[in-house]
Amino acid sequence: MKIKVLVLALIVPALAMAQPGGGMRQPDIIPGQTPTSPTFEEYFQPAPEVAAPDADGFIRDWVILEPIAKPNRSNTVFTDSYLRDVFGKEYFPGQLGELPKDGKKVKVVCDITPAGPMWVMPGQTPEIPEPKFETRKLQWHAVESKLFNVKLFRFAAGLKKDVYGVIFWMATVVECEEDIPNVRLAVGSNGASMWWLNGEEALLMSADRRMVQDDCMSKRITLKKGRNIIWGTVINGPGMSDCCVRFIDEAGNPVRNIKVYCK
Repeated sequence: MKIKVLVLALIVPALAMAQPGGGMRQPDIIPGQTPTSPTFEEYFQPAPEVAAPDADGFIRDWVILEPIAKPNRSNTVFTDSYLRDVFGKEYFPGQLGELPKDGKKVKVVCDITPAGPMWVMPGQTPEIPEPKFETRKLQWHAVESKLFNVKLFRFAAGLKKDVYGVIFWMATVVECEEDIPNVRLAVGSNGASMWWLNGEEALLMSADRRMVQDDCMSKRITLKKGRNIIWGTVINGPGMSDCCVRFIDEAGNPVRNIKVYCK
């Protein structure tokens, strides 16, 4: 009898800690303690004046705008037509133009109307919410990612901004000593995104997706001698947000003979 009691005493706490999907859940936080979480500095550092792609060609230096609220309940709405409508709006002066200044603040009108499919009881008709808008002052931040991918979720969390139902805008400059023809812009993003080079659309990545290295590639393009400006925007509802960006040559090798700066 004592053996059975001892076995139960060991099994019950283990079952209480087990997660349905396997593994163990974290113990509850003791009242008065603050749960630890990754800090902004674990993922980002101030961008240098001039940088270079990393060893694999990934561009880590970007000026990123604090997230614009766009509260989608689901990522299933990210069709081509939806994204072209959302990304085609003008959110701030100079959009898709010259590189924004680090620290500059802009007023952005945010559409905070809940969007996307909503669960209702069978036989009920979902309510269509009234359009609701809010003007917010958002700031540009010139940062260098410490990873090959830019953790936009961590960027927002570190600044204590919205992390779900948001749109991120980002830009950087790639400078070349001479024309580099026949390269492709290779991007992975979570969730949907759109990318421009020198004001021209280079890539649209629709649907709900996870970030995968070189998930989509543009057609062949030419990086011109001198300054080339890359603009990108990533939208996500629930879940994480991040992206990775680089250029690939005809042989599939990363393009590294370029300078990068976002200040």
